[in-house]
Parts: sequence; structure tokens; C-alpha cells
Amino acid sequence: MFRLILILLAALVLEAIGVVLLSQGLKQAGELTQRTFPEMLRLAGRCLTNGNFLLGVLMELIFFLALLYLLKSADVSLVWPLTSLGFVLTTLAAKYIRHEQVSNVRWAGVFLIMAGAALVAYSERLKTAPPEKAQAVSRTE
Repeated sequence: MFRLILILLAALVLEAIGVVLLSQGLKQAGELTQRTFPEMLRLAGRCLTNGNFLLGVLMELIFFLALLYLLKSADVSLVWPLTSLGFVLTTLAAKYIRHEQVSNVRWAGVFLIMAGAALVAYSERLKTAPPEKAQAVSRTE
């Protein structure tokens, strides 16, 4: 279980930095001035030659491969909710790498996400506990 959590955390860090790099690369590529096919191709070309964009895509690819491994190795009802911690890491990356302003309301949302992920992780502990211990914990709540 420790190994899976370690892989998940490493993957989520890559994902958070990858999303920030994608955003930065897209902003550097410029605006879509017209919604025509040739203009969209030009924008795609600018993205595909932008280092931040390409590094972001690579990090997202590594995250996705790690996620596939995790989904194969553990319960989806554990892994998928824990990926929501990526929102926390992405918010931190946006604040400290992109220097975005994050309001108190957004931070409150981040803390709610963390609370939800903690509940999911706690439920996994109850699932793997011996039946008599899980019942004792349930009765005390």
C-alpha cells in the first residue's frame, strides 16, 4: 500500500507541474485570432514548438501511465478519489510557479478536497482492518 501511495504522490506532483506548464505554453503560443482551420493549425504548430507545452504534455503522459498502473493494482474506489489531491498540488503550483492569486474561497475549496480524500483513505483502512476491529471503530463513531 505504501508503494502505491508513493507512486500516486509522485504522479500527482508531475501532473500538477504538467498542467501549469501546459497553461504557460498555451499562453505563450498566443491567442486564436480567428476560428478558422488554418489559424487553428498555426496555433497548434506554435504549441508543438513550445518547450513548456511539450514538457507539460510529457508530464501529463507520465501521470496517465502511472494512473493506469495504479488502477490495475488497486481499487478504483480508492485510487480515483485520491487523484483529487492533484487539485491541491495544482493550486499550489499555480500559486508558486505561475504566481497566480488564489482567493480564500479557493483555498477553502482545496481544504474540502483534502478532507474528502482523507475520508476515502480512512475508508480503505477500515476495509483492510480485521472485521472485529472495523466494527469497533464503526461503533465509536
